[in-house]
Amino acid sequence: MSTDLPLIKQVGQTYAKDEALKLDSSDALHHLRSEFIIPSKDDLKRKTLSRKDSSDAREELCIYLCGNSLGLQPRRTADRIAAHLQAWANKGVFGHFKAHDDSQLPAFVDLDDAAAQRTAPVVGASPSEVAIMETLSANLHLLMASFYRPTKEKYKIILEGKAFPSDHYAVESQIRHHELKPEDALITIEPADSREATLTTSHILSIIDKHASNTALILLPGVQYYTGQCLDIPTITAHAHSHGITIGWDLAHAVGNVELQLHAWAVDFAVWCSYKYLNCGPGAIAGLFVHEKHGQVDKTGLDSGRVEFRPRLSGWWGGDKATRFQMGNRTSLAPYMVSLRTRSSDSAVETGKKVADDMIEFVPIPGAAGFQVGNPCALAICPLLASLEIFELTSMSAIRKKSVAMTKYLEEMLCPNDADAEGDEATKLYQIITPANPAERGAQLSILLKPGLLGGVMVELEEQGVVVDERKPDVVRVAPAPLYNTFSDVWEFANIFKTACIKTDKGLVHGGSGPAAFGGVDSKGWSHIK
Repeated sequence: MSTDLPLIKQVGQTYAKDEALKLDSSDALHHLRSEFIIPSKDDLKRKTLSRKDSSDAREELCIYLCGNSLGLQPRRTADRIAAHLQAWANKGVFGHFKAHDDSQLPAFVDLDDAAAQRTAPVVGASPSEVAIMETLSANLHLLMASFYRPTKEKYKIILEGKAFPSDHYAVESQIRHHELKPEDALITIEPADSREATLTTSHILSIIDKHASNTALILLPGVQYYTGQCLDIPTITAHAHSHGITIGWDLAHAVGNVELQLHAWAVDFAVWCSYKYLNCGPGAIAGLFVHEKHGQVDKTGLDSGRVEFRPRLSGWWGGDKATRFQMGNRTSLAPYMVSLRTRSSDSAVETGKKVADDMIEFVPIPGAAGFQVGNPCALAICPLLASLEIFELTSMSAIRKKSVAMTKYLEEMLCPNDADAEGDEATKLYQIITPANPAERGAQLSILLKPGLLGGVMVELEEQGVVVDERKPDVVRVAPAPLYNTFSDVWEFANIFKTACIKTDKGLVHGGSGPAAFGGVDSKGWSHIK
């Protein structure tokens, strides 16, 4: 920690850095930290990408606890991207089907399958239930087009009241697309107690019970972005199914963060992004899950032009690979056949029939891949493959085990027991709104500050090289990432954060006009984008 910051009063074992160092020394995942590029404190302030001299290599690293917003870059990422660019340079269009013996990457056309294969263990699915494609919001729309099939009797969608705005927009637009009104068809779940920020499982189940007779779809977050609460996916999913209701999950804050068993839990569908705990970069390619029971394709009637599969918005990349590049379709031939018949020429009709026999019916790939529309960006898949290589060096159970320990340590540092808290004036300036039960939270703790402190606290944290996330008006979100954060990071953060709270409360630090400012709007609008 910077020597110019006053260290808060040391009381009890909770505050001793020796404990953090001891935890780091016994951390089974500590070696994976070297797989990531951790910015230095000077990097965060430097206005140029290039470093001026070699002494910069000795710069003090920042304390990066913002993996719930954007994960850090794996060192392998640049190599995988460079390999893809070189393959493109060497092979051109042939790179679609020809791989290089000295590359970690498959041919372009197989990149998405390779990524799905490696993502499957992270989400608890079979590879055929995973597709790597599009963005989270686009995938949500594509899946809702298939799974939201409102009828006169069952037309409502149940959504968490404080859902991420894009989910809310998607749901409302889907309702309107079916010529329904959100005020009639949208049910939002709010906390039973208005003084609480989180939702109890029993309350969620009671809302499902109340609206079951006319609900067509439920969409909930695996981990709530604002509070960090982890919902009970298997229990809620089973309850929805007991009423015959389809349920989907937004796993943006869950994938790579908590253990998932989407297949075993019989989740109908799920979507996620890859730039948070999967560390794939800003706006990275996303993923989706479709349970195998919804991805089946019945080809028994193919010869007579009937293929049975779940309705969806189809595209060529979701079509059977055996015919993907044959560029045929029966639908486009229909006007031509009508034209031939009006000519009353037997030979012309016979010619048309032969052409029709040669055309290829759209047959989706069985599983989630059949929901693909266009070919995914090969370049965008490379960072995902690089990150997944690191996940393969460990397991989600090991990642989760460290995460639970690390978040518990953070909680103890921020809110020590009564004996250790004596004389710790900072603890009066905030409270943790994330559930205390480790089973009900992921890596993130959301800290509710005393009104008016956020701007000054964020300015001080940024000045000290601490990177966390703010949610106006009063919440700081802190997320230690098990793959690259240490217990020492947590110790450093807690001391800097508490000092920042005290200094701001005493009027020694004020929010400015930058992104962390509490009052006013920064010129680039980043505060509002975040």
